[in-house]
Amino acid sequence: GHVLKQPLQGAQRDAERRRQLDAWLDAGHGCCVLRQPLAAQCVIDTWRRFAGERYDLLAWVVMPNHVHVMIRVYEGQSLGRTVQSWKSYTGRQIAPLMADRGGTHRVWMREYWDRYIRNEQHFETVLRYIHENPVKAGLVQDALAWPWSSAAEFSKGLDC
Repeated sequence: GHVLKQPLQGAQRDAERRRQLDAWLDAGHGCCVLRQPLAAQCVIDTWRRFAGERYDLLAWVVMPNHVHVMIRVYEGQSLGRTVQSWKSYTGRQIAPLMADRGGTHRVWMREYWDRYIRNEQHFETVLRYIHENPVKAGLVQDALAWPWSSAAEFSKGLDC
């Protein structure tokens, strides 16, 4: 007999889409404008701008074609508005670096994927994922060697 595959439902379908997108991004597909140091630094500086005022900046990495950032949003602050503010400002700053592509190009996708951190174990898993992303993508052999990540800063903090 034949086995019929059931369509993926809800969270399972979203998790599978996330895995597929991660594999696509790690393979270096799409616009890699964030590979340019000025673009990567712009994103990091923007995240740091309101850290300690609107949110705690916990962990981050800027990859050539996407970013991961973990924050703790303060009460009364909106995650959606915070992300939109980052994307709007950095998009305007980074767009001129894409001039060689001709025409107007959007720096960021409209969507973003957020996750609620459930507990300490989940926090550690997400933190490791963020810091190890450049290694997984084959960009460096050691997460501490990637200059556009909080891995080195986080590591120094643990030594204290």
